[in-house]
Amino acid sequence: MSAHTVMVMVQVKLGMEPAFEQATLENTDASRKEAGIECFDLFRQMDAPGSYVLVEAYRTTEAAAAHKETTHYQKWRDTVAPMMAQPRSSKKYTAISPQI
Repeated sequence: MSAHTVMVMVQVKLGMEPAFEQATLENTDASRKEAGIECFDLFRQMDAPGSYVLVEAYRTTEAAAAHKETTHYQKWRDTVAPMMAQPRSSKKYTAISPQI
């Protein structure tokens, strides 16, 4: 089985970092409980204030689609939208190692 991994790059308006982190931690905690999620992690870039990356690894592409239908994702999406300095972007990957 190969994982469907998404790297989501986010640039938050300066001063909005604490609120963004709080909302995102609530989403990551709930997301990790989804059956189809292997990994759901948040990172803050050390040398760029307001820059974050979400690393989301799903067991299947269907699990990735199902995540977008959850209440916690939709709440996060709507909560953080006004905090964005620019639209978030993402890139999709297939895991080679580790094999999930």
